[in-house]
Amino acid sequence: MKKIIFSAILCCVFICNAQAQDKKEEVIFNENYSDWQVKARGLYFSPAPYFYRNVDQIEVDISSTIAPELGIAYFFSRKMSAELMVSTSTHDVEVEGGANLGSISLISPTISLLHHMYINEKWKPYIGAGLNFTAFYNEDAGDLDAIEYDNQVGYAIQAGLDYRINDKWFINLDFRKVFLKTEVTGNNNPDSTAEVNVDPIILGFGIGRNF
Repeated sequence: MKKIIFSAILCCVFICNAQAQDKKEEVIFNENYSDWQVKARGLYFSPAPYFYRNVDQIEVDISSTIAPELGIAYFFSRKMSAELMVSTSTHDVEVEGGANLGSISLISPTISLLHHMYINEKWKPYIGAGLNFTAFYNEDAGDLDAIEYDNQVGYAIQAGLDYRINDKWFINLDFRKVFLKTEVTGNNNPDSTAEVNVDPIILGFGIGRNF
């Protein structure tokens, strides 16, 4: 009988301790939960371009570059958020072993739906997907008389990690793959139009603040 009573007491202690631990983790996670976040990141923007059609055995090269980005996130719940990210960058363009196509600047807002996972009170990884809109501007035609890039909508997949410094500030590491295709027209000649897949890989590192 004593053994049964002792076992019952141990069981109650174990259950109470587990419930207290769960409650402690919930408090920790809730303390790390804010409705709004703002992030400032530096990006390594690396396109992986190729002609989609109309051009055979010709390779196009779009240079990699470093670019700034601003992100604003809203949390629907502790684990789900939507994030709007806006960046701008400039790239040199050329046909490998051929024409210099000058340079192009682009502004590239992306909106993603993210799912956040809590490892502990410090580390919070996330995954997500969304839509990207890329607008091209400041076209430099290089060896051509003129060149035009069509603005396009693409889609993106995303993964990242937040490291909490304190209740307000955190460090962010972000990875994105954007699937983006545009039409390029040289010398204002529709017959010279070609589809180019830009498909950049984007690595971001920066700092964020909870509000």
